[in-house]
Amino acid sequence: MRASVVRNGPTSVIEPIDSIVKVRGISKAYGNVEALRGIDLDFPRGKLTSLLGPSGCGKTTLLKIIAGLIDADAGTVAVEGKTVTRPGPERAFVFQDFALMPWATVIRNVAFGLELRGTRKAEREDIARHYIAEVGLASFEDKYPHELSGGMRQRVGLARALSVKADVLLLDEPFSAVDEQNRRKFQEDLIRLRTNQNKTFIFVTHSIEEAVYISDRIVLLSPRPGRISQIIEPDIDRSGDPERIHRDKHYLDTVDEIWRGLKRYVE
Repeated sequence: MRASVVRNGPTSVIEPIDSIVKVRGISKAYGNVEALRGIDLDFPRGKLTSLLGPSGCGKTTLLKIIAGLIDADAGTVAVEGKTVTRPGPERAFVFQDFALMPWATVIRNVAFGLELRGTRKAEREDIARHYIAEVGLASFEDKYPHELSGGMRQRVGLARALSVKADVLLLDEPFSAVDEQNRRKFQEDLIRLRTNQNKTFIFVTHSIEEAVYISDRIVLLSPRPGRISQIIEPDIDRSGDPERIHRDKHYLDTVDEIWRGLKRYVE
């Protein structure tokens, strides 16, 4: 491991990070159900951080608070030093259920955020075409969502998030609705996009293997109320053959370490 930081216990010393998103004291309850309690967390600029933990631990709630889609009961979120009070252009959200407009073509869906900003049609369509190609959907610009597979619809959602040129991309289990083959391909594409686009990704997943495969940093949350249990930075070389990673000793050891940390929460 490069670094493993344990909250509420012995803490390893790691170098300060260049944070684009700072979460301080975030708590959230839904009625009598406490979802999050006292979350303090920094998200490194240009890195992919996964939120991982048992069902109901508040992963998606935290993501939506960062997005400005729901309000916290206590605490603050700041992006580039500015307090988050609502959704903003520096953040883009990729929903689990695609959230595409069924009556609009692929290019219209991808360009929609730019349309809302008042970008000229020719310019926004040029930008949309670029990101449609980036996610592997070139030649599908004029198709409608019902003409696409689930995996292709998710690619449209990702292209839409990329097209608005947000600094922070928030992804809520974006690959959960696709088959294993497409999921593997998406993971490879995401690693490539992270390198090419130099954006900050915050990624919610239930899969330990997925988190270790794609992440620079993994935040483990405890069961409800969600608190930071551990932060792990996988020491994995992602160059070369992607299939080699799944056989890499560091990859396998990291998966085992995370499972040991989580299995005590599984009944």
